[in-house]
Amino acid sequence: MMSVSIRTRLLLLMAAVLLPAVSAALWVIGRTWLDERHALEGHLRDSARALSTVVDQELTHRAVIARVLALSRMLDAAPQVPPEQMLLFAQQARRAMQGLGGWIEVHSPTLLLLDTRRDEEGAALPSYQAHPQGLRPLLPRPEVGALRAGSDGVLRAAIVQPVERGGKPLLNLVVTILPQELQALIDRQRLPPDWVAAVVDKEGTLVARHPGGVRHAGRDLPASVRRQLALGSEGLFRTLDLDGRPVLAYFSTSPQGWTYVTAVPRDALAGWNTGAVLPVVLGALALLALGAGGALWVARRIAGPVEALGAAAAALQAGEPVDARSTGIAECDAVVAALVRADESLRRSRAELQRRVEEAVARTREGEQRVAQSQRAEALGRLTGGVAHDFNNLLGVISNSAHLIRRRSEAAFDRAALALPVAAILRSVEIGSRLTQHLMRFAGRQPVRPQRVWPAAYLPEAAELLRTVLGKQVVIEVAVAPDTPALRVDAAELELALINMALNARDAMDGRGHVWLRARRAEPQEQIELGLGDFVLLSFADDGCGVAEGLTEKVFEPFFTTKAQGRGTGLGLSQVHGFCTQAGGTARLASTPGLGTTVSLLLPADAGTEPPIEAQPPAAPMGGLEGARVLLVEDNEELGRVTASLLASFGCRVRHARGADEALALVGPGQEPVDVVLSDVAMPGAMDGLALARALRRRDPALPVVLISGYHGSALRAAPQFPVLPKPCAPAELLAALRRAMAREAG
Repeated sequence: MMSVSIRTRLLLLMAAVLLPAVSAALWVIGRTWLDERHALEGHLRDSARALSTVVDQELTHRAVIARVLALSRMLDAAPQVPPEQMLLFAQQARRAMQGLGGWIEVHSPTLLLLDTRRDEEGAALPSYQAHPQGLRPLLPRPEVGALRAGSDGVLRAAIVQPVERGGKPLLNLVVTILPQELQALIDRQRLPPDWVAAVVDKEGTLVARHPGGVRHAGRDLPASVRRQLALGSEGLFRTLDLDGRPVLAYFSTSPQGWTYVTAVPRDALAGWNTGAVLPVVLGALALLALGAGGALWVARRIAGPVEALGAAAAALQAGEPVDARSTGIAECDAVVAALVRADESLRRSRAELQRRVEEAVARTREGEQRVAQSQRAEALGRLTGGVAHDFNNLLGVISNSAHLIRRRSEAAFDRAALALPVAAILRSVEIGSRLTQHLMRFAGRQPVRPQRVWPAAYLPEAAELLRTVLGKQVVIEVAVAPDTPALRVDAAELELALINMALNARDAMDGRGHVWLRARRAEPQEQIELGLGDFVLLSFADDGCGVAEGLTEKVFEPFFTTKAQGRGTGLGLSQVHGFCTQAGGTARLASTPGLGTTVSLLLPADAGTEPPIEAQPPAAPMGGLEGARVLLVEDNEELGRVTASLLASFGCRVRHARGADEALALVGPGQEPVDVVLSDVAMPGAMDGLALARALRRRDPALPVVLISGYHGSALRAAPQFPVLPKPCAPAELLAALRRAMAREAG
């Protein structure tokens, strides 16, 4: 191998270090310049598109005025319009053009019937004149004309709308637009002084320009520019402006055929490029020169240290054979020969140590992750189960108390007064029960369960729940048309949608006002976009502050809210819209600021003909439990006391045990016989409800046992031989289960 001096090696090293850095700096500058150029091109494009849209809107505005005026009844006698009718039409035309420049003309093929400049307001009658240019043909369709000078020498663009009667054009109605109006649109853009902006009509004539103003109006574009504009509806191109400067331009053509052009001088980009690159190039050359000088200076002084290092390495390896290969550098040969073996030994030791450390760290992290995941899952399971169990106990107390109130008020004079609040309590219990089911299945998703819902029966009950949401100072009125059919929806999702709308209404009314909840059969014109079939229109209206104009189209978007920070999530009306869409309908919102908001739900009607089910208290089970001796095992004192009172109201003789040990003491020789045992599953102590049921069966295999638990699914899997009821449980379901258990054991 050829030996190379240290000086050469250091120079090569310096070049290997500095040249990539200098190259990277130049590359970054080049990329930055390209990014700036692309940003400038994007700015040109956006400016052209924006003003093209504004110009198109301005032309469209006048075209709409022309179409509306062409339909005026004052022109029904065209082409022979009496002067009296033309005078009335002139007044209409002036009102339509208030706040706008330009004027309105009406032409027949041979006469100028109206010129709002000439026929001043208040004149006795318009005077008809022959056309100065001779015969003017009638246009078969509307047309946006190019910029031209009239007989008076004034430049204007004309929007011509044929006046048709019976499908035949009889007159031409002309609405003019002046270059000064479009020049004002450009001036409002506040462009940099060296930028160029221009509005061009469909024939390539300048209408307005920056800089220069309307003095350029009527000037034709160069042929090269017109060819570029003819290539498409928009694009980027290079050209010369009217002053002969090279520019980079972007054009955008509107549907009306007019074009907006923005341009920037090309020397601005070139100047930035030179100014940015030159300092970097000079700095790079200076850096290379300093690096070369430093390398030469270091090379002259490195030979001595290298020889000393070789001597030290040789001393370190004394007594062992020297087997060093040439490196090509005479001064380093001895160092390499001495350090090769030490390097190999250290490398092997280091690799082995690193491997063992990595294995130990990986095993430690894996173990920690498994333990942490297990602990989190266990803790979350305990928390969810505990919350669900305790909440179900509370719901059981409320549910059983409500059913007990309903049963004991059957003979009372105020039964009708208690019916609605008791029904509202039971509906709240159902909602709470569903919440506990969500806790037990927090990672799952609930499927949609469509069912028949009769608005006449459902909405009054829902209003009781909504009164709790809205507050005492909000009056809610419910109105259901007599012919309103049943809905086919998920009742739980409908309830959630009503609650979400009630929350929005409460905030909009600041807790005080009126809410109207109405339902009726939808009219055919209200469901055009929904296709065939019957629909029900359910509306929720309030007299709150309303939604600002321009925001009604966004209110159904997820996470959109008009409330203050922290007061809304933006998901309420999104749920309402999603519920309606999933049900096969839609949701709409109408609002007037300061007067209120109405949310309309169009929901599919049920095709069945079954009559609505009146909300009546469930009938008490007849027979089978009168005088039955029930042992109730419940550790929750309140729930146990209410459940015992409820069973007693159905004729049962109830004894209450507060735990498994107390229950075992009440069953057996010397104790009053028990016909059936009703036990909670989750109880404190060494024995839960399932263990108690098995112990009772061992004592008396014929003893009926019914379990009740908030962990309904897990209890069913753990005790398939015992009937298990969910908590809370309706009285009818509870009594039926007790009767079945007693009948099964008796059989």
